[in-house]
Amino acid sequence: MYPDSIKNLVEAFKYLPGIGTKTAERLAFSVLNLEDEQVSFFSNSILEIKNKIHKCPECNSLTDEEVCSICIDQNRDNRILCVVEDSKTVFLFERLGIFRGKYHVLEGLISPLEGINPEDIGIEKLLERLENGQFEEIIFAFRPSIEGETTSLYIKRIVEGMQIKTSRLASGIPIGADIEFIDSLTLERALADRKTVE
Repeated sequence: MYPDSIKNLVEAFKYLPGIGTKTAERLAFSVLNLEDEQVSFFSNSILEIKNKIHKCPECNSLTDEEVCSICIDQNRDNRILCVVEDSKTVFLFERLGIFRGKYHVLEGLISPLEGINPEDIGIEKLLERLENGQFEEIIFAFRPSIEGETTSLYIKRIVEGMQIKTSRLASGIPIGADIEFIDSLTLERALADRKTVE
């Protein structure tokens, strides 16, 4: 019922998570009301994110530089490594300004039920970094779930001989919650009250 160009844009918006047909239609018609410069900026931003964003060779987070700004920052604490499941968590912690150590981003969490094993989430790269670094503590900042617990325990077991303390975010984060939706106070307290993995 729509002209092809509108229909194509509606379909394009539906590629995004959480966007159904009605929302996609509303967004497509909103684009018609944008100025030409705004449309150009919008389309160029999409192309730029695909062409310039890549994984940092050190921490595996997303960056548009050769090495991310966190990894090259000499003022960060090189003794503490916060291990997270995705880059969104890194950006959340950085936005809050509550952590001054380094990060390492895995490729997800171990989930045998979904066929995701340790070798699928890039643990070898983490181990290589731990062996070559001077880290004294690893903080597991995973969502509180069976997968997060499994991943924490697996990594803890394989680093036991390295003289590195392992800890995780403290309670206060509800089971099953996505870490990106947790309020800043809860997240700050959880980080400050982290517990040793036993």
